[in-house]
Amino acid sequence: MGQYERLVLMAEDELTQYSSDARKIEKLRRKIGISVNRAEQQAVKAALEAELPTGGIAKIVETQRQTVALPFWGIAGLGLLFGISLNQPLDFIAAIGGTAAAIAIQRWGWKLYAKRIVLDTLIDIDTKISEIKPKP
Repeated sequence: MGQYERLVLMAEDELTQYSSDARKIEKLRRKIGISVNRAEQQAVKAALEAELPTGGIAKIVETQRQTVALPFWGIAGLGLLFGISLNQPLDFIAAIGGTAAAIAIQRWGWKLYAKRIVLDTLIDIDTKISEIKPKP
């Protein structure tokens, strides 16, 4: 597992805890500073800047993953409701498809958000280092 994947997994671990983005960045900054050297930080930062979306549907999914997935959860619920109440086995396909789509959207948004937190942390590290370095 490369540094890129390891940093994203560390960020996903931080996302499981309820705290502000600033607190998540603060915790990640300490972990990244200890475990990743400066050259690898710059390489991961460049890869994340190239990969992360700046607009479009991916940006919306990153910031509002639950809102985007909500209609699919509704489709899944209606498929289940109609499948049970009307004895329509084909409606269960809508329940399965809606559930799969909703989970996929939320998982995609979770990954994008974790990558954004890593990028914000690396930018924060760069800012802190530039503030500390004496200027001639």
